Amino acid sequence: MNITQKDVIIVGGGPAGLAAAVELHKQGITDILVIEREKDLGGILRQCIHDGFGLTRFRQTLSGPEYAQRFIDEAQRLGISCLTDTTVLSVTEDKRVVTVSSRDGVQGWQAKAVVLAMGCRERTRGALAIPGDRPAGVFTAGVAQAYINLYNTMVGKEVVILGSGDIGMIMARRLTLEGARVKGVYELLPYPSGLPRNVTQCLEDYGIPLHLSHTVTGIHGRSRLTGVTISRVDASRRPIPGTGELMPCDTLILSVGLIPENELSLDAGVLLDNRTKGAVVDEHYQTGVPGIFAAGNVLHVHDLVDFVSLEAERLAAGAARYLRQGSLEECAIRVRAGDGVNHAIPQAISGERDVLLSLRVQKPFGSCEILLCQGGAPIHKEPVKKAIPAEMIQITLKKDVLISHKELEVCVQC
Repeated sequence: MNITQKDVIIVGGGPAGLAAAVELHKQGITDILVIEREKDLGGILRQCIHDGFGLTRFRQTLSGPEYAQRFIDEAQRLGISCLTDTTVLSVTEDKRVVTVSSRDGVQGWQAKAVVLAMGCRERTRGALAIPGDRPAGVFTAGVAQAYINLYNTMVGKEVVILGSGDIGMIMARRLTLEGARVKGVYELLPYPSGLPRNVTQCLEDYGIPLHLSHTVTGIHGRSRLTGVTISRVDASRRPIPGTGELMPCDTLILSVGLIPENELSLDAGVLLDNRTKGAVVDEHYQTGVPGIFAAGNVLHVHDLVDFVSLEAERLAAGAARYLRQGSLEECAIRVRAGDGVNHAIPQAISGERDVLLSLRVQKPFGSCEILLCQGGAPIHKEPVKKAIPAEMIQITLKKDVLISHKELEVCVQC
């Protein structure tokens, strides 16, 4: 197998991969290859035909395909090489990449730096272990969205949605507009897991009921779904005996979370964070393997695609420095999630420059402060009017407030 040399190989041609490629080119790194397994670039944005994208990045509202097309057009204008309909089989620690496609067969590539931008996959019924039969009519929200928006195929008429994730609520609206009857959105948690704007615009504006602290405890039907059993859950999120109610329906949509697609990362020896299920990275978005970087939903799940693009652009700046210098400075200050915080990215910083911290809280809070501490001493307080798990919080940490070589703890103080 012949090996082709490249400065940078980007795995994934979605919003993170395209933004990283464009910014790397602007940084003077031009020998770039973007590898995408789908037939077209754009990632999940191709099927997100609703608007609301681009308000942060472009200061205007765009649909998903419009947002993606801006980066696709820029990549084409800059002459960035992109391989579509090509699957990456492996990435090694020494940055060797093996791909396969029906067009070119098996190919080998040797990169000086690799950017991981593979995005997420959806949690399925199997991961939830919902008991019952195995009929047709059970879809994840993203698959249902692809059927309707990309393939013009209706998935059902009487619909129950499990989970109040953003795609699930958007699909509740989309199915209603296509003539289906959405009987309700059922959420295991005592609060919605998606953005408040989607609760308002997708559910309340269309009269679709949202039932908190409920879950599906049974699936019924042989060849096609005929109904599901809905049960209330207690404070421990366990179904309450005797509360089960049969809900007739022909379609169940699952919107129960996303999992970063990190099988290739593990092959490359990248250490994953138990909380984010993505890579452990430093302030340059470099993983524990020198020269391998990660950004976007493969690193941690984002609520806005604008944040994905901006994060990938910050990665590109670090990757460009790595290519020019051959290495990056050590990031010895560890970042730890404390009380009330689920995770914080990056997990290590150098203290030599200002750093943007991205974090999510574990549960909803009202008016509170995000507290940053080193050595038990508070070094920064960021007041917020409210903090909810659905919305990522970003804080700029100034280098001059850091206490050298001491662990940084991020917590919520009410």
